[in-house]
Amino acid sequence: MRRAFLLAALAAAGAAPLATPLLAQTPAAQDGAYRAEFLSELKTREDKYLGLAEAIPAGTYTWRPAEGVRSVSEVLLHIAAANYNFAGRLGATPPASFDPQGWETSTTDKAAITEEVRRSFEHLRQAVERSTNPEEATIPWFGGTTITNRAFYQFLTGHAGEHLGQLIAYARVNGVRPPWSGEG
Repeated sequence: MRRAFLLAALAAAGAAPLATPLLAQTPAAQDGAYRAEFLSELKTREDKYLGLAEAIPAGTYTWRPAEGVRSVSEVLLHIAAANYNFAGRLGATPPASFDPQGWETSTTDKAAITEEVRRSFEHLRQAVERSTNPEEATIPWFGGTTITNRAFYQFLTGHAGEHLGQLIAYARVNGVRPPWSGEG
């Protein structure tokens, strides 16, 4: 009934009929749409991480808000490690240079860390792009459970956002304005 009303309203307004009405699309026809949106958001997160990695002075990379809390360099390396590790859920193999043991504390060199963050985002992006699994297909998850690829992409976005917020706070406390934030 609602669909008929919507189509009648569109016709009355002179709108051309949709070749495939949105209401009639099947999940298979929509597959890939969320992945494309995720890849766009991933690029936004990558640009912000790299912008902050460049904006934060090298001498601040060892700064941490309290003992036992990740430093600037450790947050950036944590994100790189997550990108490498989570790409494995999609079948990608991390680079040979990646050793998860002690990774977050392996260096405080700004240039090396910035490059590793860049490489890790590229690695994750390629894993997502190469994945042939439908968005509703399941993959292994923590505790022996499974989640859909779509839920996995949502998790990745949330995880990256959580630590981006952390890094923004670190930058602000140290007098560094995020490059994309204008004058504020």
